[in-house]
Order: sequence, then structure tokens, then C-alpha cells
Amino acid sequence: MSNLGYFGAGDRIQLTDPKGKLYSFTITPGKEWHTHKGWITHNDLIGMPEGSVVSTTAGLKFTAFKPLLADYVLTMPRGATIVYPKDAAMIIGVGDMMLGTNFPSKSYLPPDDGKNILTPLKQILDKADIAFGNLEGVILSEGGSVKTCSNPEVCYAFRMPNHYVNYFKEAGFDILSIANNHVGDFGEGGRKNTVKLLAEAEIKFAGLTEYPFTTFEKNGIKYGFCAFAPNNGTININDTKNAATIVKHLDSICDIVIVSFHGGAEGSTRSHITRFDEIFLGENRGNPYEFARAVIDAGADVVFGHGPHVTRAIDIYKGRFIAYSMGNFATYGRFNLKGLCGIAPIIKLFVNKKGEFLSGNIYSIKQIGEGGPIIDDDQMALKEVINLTQSDIPESQIIIKPNGLIYKK
Repeated sequence: MSNLGYFGAGDRIQLTDPKGKLYSFTITPGKEWHTHKGWITHNDLIGMPEGSVVSTTAGLKFTAFKPLLADYVLTMPRGATIVYPKDAAMIIGVGDMMLGTNFPSKSYLPPDDGKNILTPLKQILDKADIAFGNLEGVILSEGGSVKTCSNPEVCYAFRMPNHYVNYFKEAGFDILSIANNHVGDFGEGGRKNTVKLLAEAEIKFAGLTEYPFTTFEKNGIKYGFCAFAPNNGTININDTKNAATIVKHLDSICDIVIVSFHGGAEGSTRSHITRFDEIFLGENRGNPYEFARAVIDAGADVVFGHGPHVTRAIDIYKGRFIAYSMGNFATYGRFNLKGLCGIAPIIKLFVNKKGEFLSGNIYSIKQIGEGGPIIDDDQMALKEVINLTQSDIPESQIIIKPNGLIYKK
């Protein structure tokens, strides 16, 4: 069997056609898999990363992934038994998302009106029980009271058209943080429209003073979600006493509590955790290290960080998972995507119903040109997470393998 993330001889592979139909078989050197439109040679699959698009000899395309445990169960003969915690949940987290902006010009929107910007990662995201990301901007086709900028042409105010909410829904996102510095880019009108559209799309959200948290149930597990940031109109990351109160409440009524924070200084030189308050452009962006531990002490089970626009370390504290920053995941047009700013992890976690971390995996993506995530075969984000975790949290109880597998010591 091969390492997780790449296909090898003996691996089970799942192919998905453009209509969503699934096909599964075991990779056997020398064999061929035939369709009504050509065939695929098993040897050609060996060494390919998950998420690759493969074609038959007649040009029929499939997206290739390793089946999840749930997929194995569905294809097993009757009477087969699999030992797997029935109360385990798969949670996927990604970083900042801004799919293009029509301000100050529609020229900052992606090709094809953004329809396919998240498509390359859909096969990963929509398999999760819960998929999370940070919504870096508002969803508003026009209008709103734009924030004051000395030069509108270089004003970083992000406004995605109304129908872009469908792209998040179609990609599989269940919860989005709206606690960040760009949720106020277009004033009250922008915030209200964003909240309205997310609610209509049945995407859960939190982070504004009017919406500090949300609760919901999925697959027999009750989740609580809350989000924090240092910005006006959001739940303050620097008020750890209030954060603990919110988390304790959620912990008292939910099985699993997910906390998001937008904190830490930003930029390509800010990859490291300082363990102190991080000041950026005169603003206290919080102490992510202490904040993550404080909310876990209060009852949080998974902590997802974002804001620095670069990848940071990950950790396990009291058996709970922390990602300090998940970088730029899908940020089109107005973001610096050079170097470390253009790579990011997709973090897949398995936790039990108590919220305890069981295991996980890191996929690497990259954004090139104007942006839009694609699988990174060089796994640069994974390598960055490994290096940063070793250097910034050498005492961490987490193990990260070169193939992306993560587990407790």
C-alpha cells in the first residue's frame, strides 16, 4: 500500500465522472480499467496524487481520490463489518476565501464569473461532515457604504456578487467565519446582505456582535461554532474572558465546539508564532497561542486560525486540535500570492463525539497567477507546516508525517 495522498500498487481508487457517478477498484500493475469510452492503464495511476484528473484513451475525464471509510462501507457486501467509531466526525478546515471582487471594477472577478474557482477541491470538501473556511469579504452585488480609502484604485475592499454564495454551498462548505477585518468593508449594508444570503443558503456563520455563535446538528452530532477577531463589529479576540464564557456555554449544550479566530500579524515574514500579543499596523491582533489554549480550557474541541495570510504551525493541546493559521485558500485578484502567501493547507481531521482528536491529514494547495486553489504536487504547504511546528512548538504532542498524515504521539 502507498503513503496517504499518493496512489500506489494495491491501493483502492475511487474515480468520479463529470456526472458524479463513482467507480472503485484496486490498482494492480499491468491491468486496465475499461469504460464505454476507452480505458485507463493501472500503471499510469501509480505515483499520482489524490485529486488528479485522469483521462481514458478516448478522453473521458475522472477525478481520482482514495475512498473514505464511508465509501468502503457503501460498497461492501452485506454482512461485512468495519470497526470504526460510529460517533466520529470528519471536519475539514481551510483559510481565507475571497473569490473575486466587483469593487472597484468587475475586472477583479475571475474568469467564467468564478463558476469553477472552487471546483478543483470540491471532491475533498464535500466529503466532510463539516467543512469550514473564513469568508474574507462581503457578499453584495452592488451598493453598500465603502470604507474610506485615500485612493480607491488601491483600496482593499472586497465585495463578491450575491450569487457567489452558491459557489460556497456547491463546494460543500457548512460553516463560515465572518469575523475579520473585511466584513465591514461595505458598512452595515454589506454585513446584513452577507448574513441574509448565508442564512438562505443554509450555511452556518458566526463572529459578529449580533451573531456571536451558532449551533446545529448533523449526522446525530450537535455542533457549536463561534468566531473571534480584533475588528469593529466582531467578537473581540482580545477579550478572552468573554470568549471563554461563549465557549463554556456552547460546551454545555453541544457535543463538539469549533472555534475560529482571525488573529496574528500578517504577511510573508509573519509565519512564526510569537506567544505574545501581535501588533500589526498599530492594531493588537491578539496572542493566537494563548487564545487557542484559553478557549480549549473553556471547552473548545477544534480551533482554526486565519488572518496572517500565510501558513503557521499546528498543535495538540489537551487532546484538542489547533491550526494557528491556514493561509490563503481561495483569494482571487487582489491578494499577494507570491511565495509563502500562495500556498496553503487543507486540514482534514477525525474527532470523536467528545471532540477528542483521533487523526488527520494535510493536503497542500497552491494559487498561481491571479489565484484560485489547485492541488500542489510538491506539497509545499505540508512541508511548511512540518518545519514551523518543529521550530515554534517543539514540545508539541503532534506527529506530522511527510505523506501528510497527522496523529498524536
